[in-house]
Amino acid sequence: MAVHLVNPSEVSFGIGVITPRWLFVLAAATPAEYGDPIVTDETLQPFDPKQVQPGDIVGIGIHTGNAYRGLELGRLARERGAWVVYGGIHATLYPDEAHELGGAHSVVKGDGDDIWKTVLADCSKGTPNRIYEGGRVSADRFLPARWDLTPRGRYMWASVQTVRGCPKHCSFCSVWRTDGQRPRQRSTHIVIREIVQLRQLGYRFIALADDNFYPVTLADLALAERQNNAQRLAELQALRAERFELMESLSQLPSDMVFYTQITMEAAEDPHFLDAMQKAHIKGALVGVEAVTAEGLKAVFKDFNCSGEALAERLRTFKRHGVHVLGSFIFGLSTDREETFEATAALAKQADLTFAQFVTMTPFPGTVDFQRWEENLGETVDRIQGVPITRYWLLPTTLRPKLFIPHPTMAAEEIRMRTQKVWDSFYSLAEIWKRSNCVTTLRARLAFLFISKLYRQMYANTGIATDSARRKSANRWARWLAKPCQRLFQAKPMPELAIPACSQSQLTVLGQ
Repeated sequence: MAVHLVNPSEVSFGIGVITPRWLFVLAAATPAEYGDPIVTDETLQPFDPKQVQPGDIVGIGIHTGNAYRGLELGRLARERGAWVVYGGIHATLYPDEAHELGGAHSVVKGDGDDIWKTVLADCSKGTPNRIYEGGRVSADRFLPARWDLTPRGRYMWASVQTVRGCPKHCSFCSVWRTDGQRPRQRSTHIVIREIVQLRQLGYRFIALADDNFYPVTLADLALAERQNNAQRLAELQALRAERFELMESLSQLPSDMVFYTQITMEAAEDPHFLDAMQKAHIKGALVGVEAVTAEGLKAVFKDFNCSGEALAERLRTFKRHGVHVLGSFIFGLSTDREETFEATAALAKQADLTFAQFVTMTPFPGTVDFQRWEENLGETVDRIQGVPITRYWLLPTTLRPKLFIPHPTMAAEEIRMRTQKVWDSFYSLAEIWKRSNCVTTLRARLAFLFISKLYRQMYANTGIATDSARRKSANRWARWLAKPCQRLFQAKPMPELAIPACSQSQLTVLGQ
């Protein structure tokens, strides 16, 4: 009996941008008695159902974007006589779907760190449960990944998680509902040990794959003080102190290491925190800007962000402290008008963003936006090939609308075209070359150009193209660009690298 772990994808680029962490965490959760799991990431290469034998166990993790392919793989695996188990955000939200359409024997809801070994034991006995409640495990029970199982030279970035959960409640995001609003923060020494292992293997670019790397804002601290809530203030101060402890340990790692994370705009108000990030080699962060107008921010429950010139200045603050921003913007909000697109493109350039992404409004399951959309439609739900539009992930990608919620003033195709123009404007050769002054050497500037074009190809052309021919062409270009780009991220392994002294002392104290 073999254990298979599969990350579904309809597109295989041959090279992965970031390691799908869950694959290698579940590999670590697999007891030794089952042997090393057979790990397949379909962003690298398609899964071959023929390798599945009767009695094998196939674990498939799905989110909404890859649910269609994931359900297909489950059916194929069950036809081969395997036990089929689903997990991930989408399966947590729609467990019955995995059973009815994906050939599931079992669905794991929530975190799999603890419950996976029980699932395997039950399947091996032929008595799997229909549903397993993984819940939200405490941070001290998060498992480090089995990075020794990653294929060499196939990923640009590795990924390490330092905290799960986000205290915000943005309308377009499901994290605060699925992972919770109380941050579960891993101990510094455990995180550092995992990062050191990755550098030993040759990874020097590492994404800190957190829901929000800045879980405690200065406003949070001030509010607790105003409320005279001593217990809450102590909790927040402890969380904040642990963030600084982690960044201090990161700063002691080899200077060639580069970290990237996800963070909220409020960090720009905290220069002490930004300076610690710079010292820790955290050189980039995805910042959810979403909208450039106050009305747009209010529409997505994100009015804690700034708008206009104040927004541009706040974004520039990150770069002044050595943190390059990947700004994320949403088009298709009810408050958007024709001029919103040009204003967004202009602000992205004015704010001196190093990278940017421009996505169309998509109501994802588990979010406030999805709930409002589904409720507003009521019984008047359009169908495509018999599938209600509120279950769009059950449609082939080429049949899904690019805009789901009707806009009061613009047609869906107009929004798509205007969005594409913003991508074209921001990622023109002239604009990319201008932004490449963030590095100093000619070789580095050329590398920046290549990476920018790859990013645009993967996330704009592949994601926004409406017909299959354009998507196939975009995919071919992405695969062609990915190989030379990956070489830019390769590093010589450092098997002799030791854990920094401060983290080593923590391990000694804890007996680990």
